Formats: sequence, C-alpha cells, structure tokens
Amino acid sequence: MRIHSGAAIAALSFSVLALSACTLAPAPTVTAPPPVPVPAPIAGALSIDSGASLIAITVRRGGPLARLGHDHVVAARTVEGRVDPAANRASLRFRLDALTVDEAPLRQQAGLDTQPSADAIAGTRRNMLTRVLDAERFPWVDVAIERPAVGGALATSVTLHGVTRRYQVPATVVAEGGTVRASGSMSLRQTDFGLVPFSVLGGAMAVQDVLELRFDIVAR
Repeated sequence: MRIHSGAAIAALSFSVLALSACTLAPAPTVTAPPPVPVPAPIAGALSIDSGASLIAITVRRGGPLARLGHDHVVAARTVEGRVDPAANRASLRFRLDALTVDEAPLRQQAGLDTQPSADAIAGTRRNMLTRVLDAERFPWVDVAIERPAVGGALATSVTLHGVTRRYQVPATVVAEGGTVRASGSMSLRQTDFGLVPFSVLGGAMAVQDVLELRFDIVAR
C-alpha cells in the first residue's frame, strides 16, 4: 500500500527562526527582516481523492504457450480511505468488482504493445473475479500503512482473499498545501494470499504468480 505520495502519507513539521537585531553603540540599530511565512502543519485526517488516485497491477503470462496469450493490466480507480499525517498512518480499500482490465493508456505505460479485443478483456475480467479472486465472497482489498518517523519504507499490510500479508514498501511521499501524495511500486505473489493463478490446458497457458503493482495515491 519511488511513491510522489498511497498510497499515502506524510507529516509536516515546521518551525520559524526568529531573528533578533543587535545594537552596538554608537552604531545605528540594525533591525532584522520579518520572518518568512511558512504553511501551517496539516491538521486532522485527509480523505483519499479517488479521482486522482490509481493502483495499477501488471499481470504477466506464463507457461509453454505463453506467446499465444496476453499480459494484462488491472487497475483500481475507486480507492477510498483516510490519511492521518500527525500519526503517520493511512488506511485505504477498493472493491475487486470495480477493477478495470486492460485500459489502453495503462497498457502503454506498462510497456505492453498489444491490445486485447473487447471479448478477450471481458473473459479475462470474468475469470479473474470468479475463478481466481472469488470476489463475491471477498469483495474488498484493505491496506493499512504506517510511515516511520524518520525516512524508511512504508510498513504496509495488505488483506486480500481473507489473508493479511505485510510488506516494507519503498515510496516517495510529498506533502504540500494540504495535500499528501504517495507513489511507488512493489511486487507480491498470488499464492501468498491463498490464490491459485489462472491457467488452462494443464498449465500450458497460465498467469505468473508474481504481480507487479504501482500506485499513486492522493489525499486532500
């Protein structure tokens, strides 16, 4: 759950150094310039901006007949949740049945140079939700994040298919003007969550176990 910010997740702490003038007789008094205004720390919890946030997962093909299939990009565009900058914590979630499959721009960003047909995309989505993710029984993916007080990776817990796994996720977090943005990437294995990667023809065409995930989470 390099990130620019969810993400997720940051705390701002500012101080103003007061400059004082000193007078040396008989020299004239030297007055220090006024302190430069700085933004106030972000107070209270922020809400994740679903319209500006994205989690994209690249799913690679495998098996002896992999060349006959496609790699895929699955995306969550309905991420919801909260960020608490003061506590260095965030929580977010998204529904599996709201995932999109193989949006052309996201495929291009992932370096995929083909585009499956509409029928192929529909079949991929159906198999993913029913035969792999069991989305009717486990409809949500939940992510809890804690950021170290000083640098370091994000301590991230991911709950999928009723199983929780913990990761240390390198990320870039930027906080500015009441907005926190977290971006980065990570990998996870389907089998770590008790999932069986999709395959046909006795495994001759299959989905690789490892999923490549990138995220850009914005909270305001």
